[in-house]
Amino acid sequence: MLKNILLLLLAILFLFSCKDDDGPIIIDPDPPITEDPEPFDGVPAVEDMVFYEINLRAFSAAGNFQGVEDRLDSIKALGVNVIWLMPIFPVGQVNSVGELGSPYSVKNYKEVNLEFGNLDALKVLVKEAHDRDMAVVLDWVANHTAWDNPWISAHPEWYTRDANGNIQIPAGTNWQDVADLNFSNADMRLEMIQSMQYWILNANVDGFRCDAADLVPFDFWQQAIDSLENMPDRNIILLAEGARADHFTAGFQLNFGWDFYNITKNVFRIGTSVNNLWSTNTAEYNNVPPGAEKLRFTTNHDESAWDASPITLLGGQKGAMNAFVITAFLDGVPLIYAGQEVGRASTTPFFSKSPIDWTANPAYLAEYKQVMAFRQSSAAVRQGELEAFSNGDVVVFKKKLAGEEVLVIANPRNAAITYTLPAAIANTDWKNALTQVDVGLGTQVGLGAYEYLILE
Repeated sequence: MLKNILLLLLAILFLFSCKDDDGPIIIDPDPPITEDPEPFDGVPAVEDMVFYEINLRAFSAAGNFQGVEDRLDSIKALGVNVIWLMPIFPVGQVNSVGELGSPYSVKNYKEVNLEFGNLDALKVLVKEAHDRDMAVVLDWVANHTAWDNPWISAHPEWYTRDANGNIQIPAGTNWQDVADLNFSNADMRLEMIQSMQYWILNANVDGFRCDAADLVPFDFWQQAIDSLENMPDRNIILLAEGARADHFTAGFQLNFGWDFYNITKNVFRIGTSVNNLWSTNTAEYNNVPPGAEKLRFTTNHDESAWDASPITLLGGQKGAMNAFVITAFLDGVPLIYAGQEVGRASTTPFFSKSPIDWTANPAYLAEYKQVMAFRQSSAAVRQGELEAFSNGDVVVFKKKLAGEEVLVIANPRNAAITYTLPAAIANTDWKNALTQVDVGLGTQVGLGAYEYLILE
């Protein structure tokens, strides 16, 4: 009770000190805050984050919050400390696509999709994740809403309209199931930000992965992030699904490493020179300020739904694991999309249900856990200085920090290869980080198809 009184007083004080509509805003009192949960104090530093994306419709046979809660220990065992839930809101029915509709067609920003459970079930899931030192972020769809979102009838001026007043779909897309929002409308902006605050206070979530962030104006993100970060005692995680450099200026800590993903795919699929990885890595990080990171991945919900799984794209289980090691150990914050750790080979839809078989490929899952356990134990991997060694066919790099060195040698080709070691690492002694077997490097090393070595 005392906490609620103090929060109300803070909100009143905040109202009087509030800037105009371009600045921080107070929490929306309607719907009211149902309780005052203790903010999670275990949000990891950005450079230490490991994201895990969950497609609720695929994650369990029930396809609900309980299915996620039941597997939290397994998620934690992968070294994960940030869970990203794909949109948990009611799905629009007007112009709906697919069997169940797209979760990115949001019918109401302040309700839970009953397909997944209710607000209380979400709160329990978040609390259980927090108890395991994992933060939880929601997928936030700011660019557009469903056609049956109540905003449409109540505030048509909140949407992009043509000369005849007809509400439009997002420009440059074929997304017929959603209506484009008008970010020149100050009232819409305020309601959007207040809706984001609602979930932080009511469900105690720790931030947002912001969908289609490149389509939303910079000044809205700046205003929204300013308001979220002014909430008392909150350490907010903000991930932009996009690649604009100004995301970081707006306040995002992370955005997507799309270029690196596409180059990785080309290296494995069509034999592109490995040297393109280094130039792409450098180019992506040229736009990243200190304290921020790129999110790196070998798949996500879009890639696994509309293209193919890593198993199909990157050369079976061995190739997919090799690509994951390169991606997770080079630079950036790694993302695991639920199911890739058990080698799911088929596509994973998110407009319909397609449960993951968690009993598949136990040895593959064990390898994922082993790789990630070492990564999380190594400050050099997570935060160290990168030294890359140029070669067109073999990925070789070293990470160094405070006397710790980790060397990764990976063959991204579907054929054995002999690699001549550069002088800097020739005739050196190491230990295999996964087996703890001593490894003495001479002047050459032989690697089987898609073989990798992690040495410390």
